[in-house]
Parts: sequence; structure tokens; C-alpha cells
Amino acid sequence: MYFELTASMMCANYGNLENEIKQLDESGIDSFHIDIMDGRFVPNYAMSLNDMKYIASATKKPLDVHLMIEHPNNNVQLFLNNLRPGDTVYIHPEAEYHPSTTLQKIINAGMIPGIAINPGTSVETVYEMLRIVKKVLVMTVNPGNAGQMYMPYVGKKISRLLLLKGEMCFRLYWDGACSADKILKFAPMGMDGFVLGTTLLFGKKRSYKEIMQEIRKCCDDID
Repeated sequence: MYFELTASMMCANYGNLENEIKQLDESGIDSFHIDIMDGRFVPNYAMSLNDMKYIASATKKPLDVHLMIEHPNNNVQLFLNNLRPGDTVYIHPEAEYHPSTTLQKIINAGMIPGIAINPGTSVETVYEMLRIVKKVLVMTVNPGNAGQMYMPYVGKKISRLLLLKGEMCFRLYWDGACSADKILKFAPMGMDGFVLGTTLLFGKKRSYKEIMQEIRKCCDDID
């Protein structure tokens, strides 16, 4: 069973970021998830344009840039100018007056357009955008902080999106409180990828390679 695993870099050890990126690369991680927070759209500040630029310079693997900022259309070009064709940029539809305009900028720059859906955001409010984007990031916790508890009602939203993704040609990703049991349950249902943070990957006093191999083996066993 194939699905993508991406590392939530806001959870990494910034005292030795170069080595963190190298170890994650060697572990078989598929991409690097970059959470940009402005302290306004979410109640936290996390990562910056310079963090993103450094990580992009230190790995050849794709970046998933998650813009948790107000009015991303005002500043998205700063990020697009420092990414590589094929990287992903997610915006929150709630954060923009005309999100389709911002998504078109992402498309025109050669990036993969995505939207992130908060736990309290319904599928109906983003339905038309599902025809535009290539990736949908489902937040299973309220955005802004690592280490939160999974909100079970989001599972019903995921089930609805799984029914729509084939028709509308987007890929579906999980972000927040991603534990092994969630991967074992939702990967066979058709979830395309999972963002790994403190619940499963970081701060475990085990090598990233060991953890990644364990995740893959568990899922191979249920094929």
C-alpha cells in the first residue's frame, strides 16, 4: 500500500537543523512540511520564509508549504519565488476574500495548489475549490500548535472527501495528531498521505529511519 509521509518541520530540533534534514532524508521521508504562521490567522508564530529557504537548499525532496496566514494573496509571491516547480503550497480558504485568485497564482508559478480545511470548516464551503486544487489537507486538530488531541468528528468529513476525490481529481492528506492507528485505519480507505509530528515521529529518542521503517512495515502487513 503506497501513501506519502511528510515531516512537520516545526517539530524538528532547530539546534541542529542540518542534521535533522539529513536524517529525515535518509529515513525515507517523502517530503518536508513547512508551517508558516503569522500570529493572526492562528494564535502562534512558527517558521519563516528564511526557514523555508534553508530547508529547500538542504534537500532535493519536495516541500509542502502550509500558509496559516491572513490574506495569503498579499504575500504568496514571496514564497513562490523561493520554491521549486512541483512544490506544494496550501492556503486556508477562510483566510482570503477570493481564495481562487491566490490558487491561480500558485498554479501560474508551476507549484501544486492546495487548500487546508480546518476542523470547523464544512465540505460545502470549499466544494467548488475542490475542482481547482490538486491537494486537500484535512486538519484533524485546530491549526496553530503541535501536540493537540485528534477531533473524532473530522473522520466523517474525511469519509465524504474520500468519496469526492476521484471525481474531482485531488489527493487527500491528513494533518494533526497523526498516530499509527490513524494511518492503519485511513490509509486503506484511500488517504494519500500523512503529516508526521510529535505524535509519531519527533522527540521519540529513536532514529527517524527506525520509526519510518516500522510505519511502512505495519502498513505492508495489512495489504
